[in-house]
Amino acid sequence: MAIIETEAALHEAHRDNHTHRDVNGGWLRPAVFGAMDGLVSNLALMTGVAGGAVSHQTIVLSGLAGLSAGAFSMAAGEYTSVASQRELVEAELDVERRELSKHPKDEEAELAALYEARGVEPQLAKAVAEQLSRDPEVALEIHAREELGIDPGDLPSPLVAAVSSFASFALGALLPVLPYLLGATALWPAVLLALAGLFLCGAVVAKVTARSWWFSGLRQLALGGAAAGVTYALGSLFGTAVG
Repeated sequence: MAIIETEAALHEAHRDNHTHRDVNGGWLRPAVFGAMDGLVSNLALMTGVAGGAVSHQTIVLSGLAGLSAGAFSMAAGEYTSVASQRELVEAELDVERRELSKHPKDEEAELAALYEARGVEPQLAKAVAEQLSRDPEVALEIHAREELGIDPGDLPSPLVAAVSSFASFALGALLPVLPYLLGATALWPAVLLALAGLFLCGAVVAKVTARSWWFSGLRQLALGGAAAGVTYALGSLFGTAVG
């Protein structure tokens, strides 16, 4: 009885502790990276314009224009990219569906060979492939997973990708503009808020990586700060030359 209880406790401990991060990132990764892209690009744009010694109204207008242009560009790009990828996948699924209909035995043998190549005994691989091939939809799903590395029931939505990219980019790009919209007339509040946002985004990214939150946050802070510094210097240089 004590042995059984010990094994049960060990099994429960393994089940509770044997968890993994979401290595695909799910919604978190595209959302955070979209916001980070908006932050870095709009901060760099605004500091570059500010380097030219223009009025704060011009900086605000540049920031709002950068927000709008970037968000719509991200949305259009994501929609086109995901739609094209989905259409390609659906075309390949149609090819596989036709092959399963025309040559079911050949496809079954192909599936058995895949399992056998992974170390399954030939007879068992043949039996598993035969059983899985009885249902055409199950067979299609298995072949898609094994040969194409995709899940036919979990294809990405172009609309969802476009909307989420638009929203996350706009949210990130809004941060550098926000102090001006609230009445600030100097650049430094916008820079401080944007840098704080970059650190936060970097810290959140640590949830889908093995890095510590402070390392990831400081790394993103340094990269975003460097981009802002370079564009400010270029703005000052070109502003002087144009002036």
